[in-house]
Amino acid sequence: MSEPVMAASDVTIEYPAHSVSPSYTAVRGVSMRLEPGEIVGLIGSSGSGKSTLARVAAGQGSGGSRDSLARVVGGTLDVLGFDLRKGVRGRRFNRLTYGVGYLPQDSSLSLVSNMTVAESVAEPLFARDKHFNEKSASLRVATLLDALLLPVGTALKLPHELSSGQRQRVSIARSLILDPVFLIADEPTAGVDPSVRGAVVDVISTLQRERGATALIVSHDLEVLRRSVDRIIVLHEGVVVGVGTIDDVLADPRHPYVAGLARAAGGRAQ
Repeated sequence: MSEPVMAASDVTIEYPAHSVSPSYTAVRGVSMRLEPGEIVGLIGSSGSGKSTLARVAAGQGSGGSRDSLARVVGGTLDVLGFDLRKGVRGRRFNRLTYGVGYLPQDSSLSLVSNMTVAESVAEPLFARDKHFNEKSASLRVATLLDALLLPVGTALKLPHELSSGQRQRVSIARSLILDPVFLIADEPTAGVDPSVRGAVVDVISTLQRERGATALIVSHDLEVLRRSVDRIIVLHEGVVVGVGTIDDVLADPRHPYVAGLARAAGGRAQ
């Protein structure tokens, strides 16, 4: 049996006390495994801990801002063989981030204003290898932008010339440009027109499947995930309250939050 891409065992993640704010436990005793090639949805309402878990799993759990101070204080969390409770620094951190593509929830706001779309998407390639072939980079950028349903000519535009949904898709392309073994995408369809949200998630899952790679797609919207994920993990107030295929989880809701999801899904189906 191959090693899991991500393995969490009884993980507890906490934001330490900061200034006048007391410590806060965002994730409580969570256990899960993601196998190579799996596409898994992580679903929950605002405040469920899903974004915190995604950020820490991507190796972004320590830093200077309040939001980035979350840390594993209980259990174990291994990603691509790295023990994130012990911390990953220096060259080991670089190896982790080369293998993990991370799309933060607000990623579209962080595009550099004076860089074209093509330059922004290709930047990780040249950050890893300053001698990377420019023609190869241009082809990879164009292929991703086309797959993400962006109009011809988008590559030459600046961020301010794009809609919020287009900027989000550019950010998705940037997160995929290094062909990550494991993609963690936090609300990848935020700001994207409802008519293409499902298609955008389909592209993410298809690109990962074609390479035998893994994805954890964080969302609050079951319908966005329905066509693309193998199974879902449902978080509520930092605790796992449902695991399985979407249909199996909704057919046997064992928690009030999951029952609410099932009712909402049933209402949309009518």
